[in-house]
Amino acid sequence: MSTRVVEARVSDENLMLSYRGGDSAAFETLYNRYRAPLFRYFLRQTFNQSMCEELFQEVWLSLIRNRHTYSVEAKFSTYLYRIAHSRLVDHFRRKSILKQQDVYPLEQFPADFRSEPDHVIELEQREKRLLQATRQLPQEQREVFMLRAESGLKLEEIAAVLDVPFETAKSRLRYAIKKLACCLRDGKDEADHKLTGTL
Repeated sequence: MSTRVVEARVSDENLMLSYRGGDSAAFETLYNRYRAPLFRYFLRQTFNQSMCEELFQEVWLSLIRNRHTYSVEAKFSTYLYRIAHSRLVDHFRRKSILKQQDVYPLEQFPADFRSEPDHVIELEQREKRLLQATRQLPQEQREVFMLRAESGLKLEEIAAVLDVPFETAKSRLRYAIKKLACCLRDGKDEADHKLTGTL
């Protein structure tokens, strides 16, 4: 039986407990499971690749430093994104005002975050539209949406990560989805209009 199959059957929580006990391979498995969604979570809220990489590293360093105190009180993903949320709040407190940066093209993502070459052009267009749309969301709505989209957490777990009531998280997500749908629809209509105008 392959190592990959065995790893797929081990829960995140058991992997973290194994890592707490000194199993470095367990940490590697957790890192591989969460590195891509965690990276995108930060990138789509900071819009700054260097800051995203810094926050990304801080989360894993915090997990490493505090591994000996880890206990299973919630899903590992909830635990991880609580750390991520805390780092993001600290970032915004330091900066006080988020300075919008240019949207990063797909080529600037780490190679293992990209799809096969024949899908790159399509993904670039979709990624750019989504990033531009999420930039227009208020920060609180954007974070709820990104947690739902990237972490796989349920709404109750997202509320726990953000330390807000369930109905607050639900309302923020509903408004975020509504605004994104409008932005993406308007963007597509505009693109279609430009295209038909050239025919």
